[in-house]
Amino acid sequence: MRSTVREHVPLLTAVLSVVSLALVVGVVAGVVPSGVLPRPSDSLLATLPHVNAVLSALALVAIVAGLAAIRRGDVPVHRRRMGTAFGLFVLFLGSYLYRIALQGPTTFEGPAAIEPFYYLLLAIHVSLAIICLPLLYYVLLLAYGYDPGDLSETNHPRVGRIAAPLWAISFALGIVVYLALYVIFPA
Repeated sequence: MRSTVREHVPLLTAVLSVVSLALVVGVVAGVVPSGVLPRPSDSLLATLPHVNAVLSALALVAIVAGLAAIRRGDVPVHRRRMGTAFGLFVLFLGSYLYRIALQGPTTFEGPAAIEPFYYLLLAIHVSLAIICLPLLYYVLLLAYGYDPGDLSETNHPRVGRIAAPLWAISFALGIVVYLALYVIFPA
C-alpha cells in the first residue's frame, strides 16, 4: 500500500483535494439536503461553533508544536503532532459542515463599519484553507508513502515549510472569525 501511495502522490493529492472541496462546496451551497442528516437537539447544535473553536485552537497548538519538534530534529514527535493536527482538522471540518448543512452559514451581526474588514478576514481565512488542502494532502501522502529517513529527499520539507504556516494562519484566522461571530458581535 505504501509503495502504491508513493508512486501516485500527485494523483492521490488531486483526487482527495477535488473530492474534499466538492464536499465543502456542496454543503455550503445547500446541495446536501439537511433532511438526510440526523437532527441533534437545539442546545447541541448551538454548542458546535464553540466546539469547533476549541478544535481549531487545539489544532493550531498541535501545528506549532509539530513545527517546534521538527526544528529540534525530533521526527517521531513531529509526525505525531502533525497527525494530531490533521485529525483535529478532520473533526473540525466534519462538525462545521454538519452544522452548516443543518443551519446554513452564520451571518455577521456587527456594525456596518466593521463588516468590510470582517469579510476581508473571512475571505483570507477561506482562501488559505482552500490553498492548504492540497498542500496538506501532498505532505501527508509523502509522509505516509516514504520512510522518515527518506522524506528529506522528497518535496515534503519544502512544501511542509509552506503548508504548515499557512495552515496555522488559517486556523488562527478561523478563531478570529469565531470571536467576531459568537463573542464580540453575537446574534
